[in-house]
Amino acid sequence: MMETTENSMREIVIDKVVVNIGVGAAGERLNRAAKVLELLTHHKPAFTSAKRTVRDFNIRKGLNIGVKVTLRKDDALSFLKEAFYAKDYKIPVYSFDKNGNAYFGISDYTDFKGMKYDPDIGIFGMDIAIVFRRRGGYRIEKRRIKKMHIPKKMRISKEETIKYLQENFNVKIIGD
Repeated sequence: MMETTENSMREIVIDKVVVNIGVGAAGERLNRAAKVLELLTHHKPAFTSAKRTVRDFNIRKGLNIGVKVTLRKDDALSFLKEAFYAKDYKIPVYSFDKNGNAYFGISDYTDFKGMKYDPDIGIFGMDIAIVFRRRGGYRIEKRRIKKMHIPKKMRISKEETIKYLQENFNVKIIGD
């Protein structure tokens, strides 16, 4: 008899990792946050702007108030290894959404290996978003011609994401 093998197109891969520092104000503090992200990811960060005006916080629409970096492929994997080390390889179960993506925060950049506190920079925490996808088939939802929905069997569940992180990164899920 023939052996049944799993379809390689249903294999889960990390699409991207987005690292975000929301400062809430423009100026020198925002530039220091950009410097921290560049030190951690070795990529030039993009500035994020305010969507609307909030007078109580002196924020105008279009004002740069945060920085982010999007990492893909090997850069994403190497950064995730460092980020999970900073979190002691523990992530709470509520960090996963129903679409199989994971979100967690790191309270201080000095938790990373080799990073020491610099009084000129200060203390910055960051949010990390991990977006997963199947190896193939996701283009049908994004293309212009003959756009279709992704079938249920191709969608990634929360349980599949947890299993992937446990097998590939030895992450322990807290609060099961």
